[in-house]
Amino acid sequence: MYLHIDADNGVPVYEQIARQLAFLIADGALKPGELIPSVRQLARDLAVNPNTIARAYRQLQDQEIVEPVSGTGLEITRRAVTICRRERDEWIRLRLAQIIAEARSSRLSDSDIQRLFQTELSAARADRKDPT
Repeated sequence: MYLHIDADNGVPVYEQIARQLAFLIADGALKPGELIPSVRQLARDLAVNPNTIARAYRQLQDQEIVEPVSGTGLEITRRAVTICRRERDEWIRLRLAQIIAEARSSRLSDSDIQRLFQTELSAARADRKDPT
């Protein structure tokens, strides 16, 4: 499981961790019934304070994405995929709305915004196909 922490993006580390785990669940990379890494293990892997991981895990528990399994750890719930997909879609929609608002305040036309979006989408598609 690969998570990337960006200390400079203004989003608290625990939120980055919770969001990325939710996105992995939404994408199917992590499945219901699977255990997520222990607090210690993930803290070691990401070189962050265990309290930060614990806070991310509490957030996921509050959202009913993971639940404790006695003596085992935290397991991804059956409802997690639906919850995570809905959360991912809402987060992306909000980010897009912010970008559109910024583009409009810069006096870009709808066609310019669409052109820029399509250019970036095509570039991302090409990057994904590029094995390097």
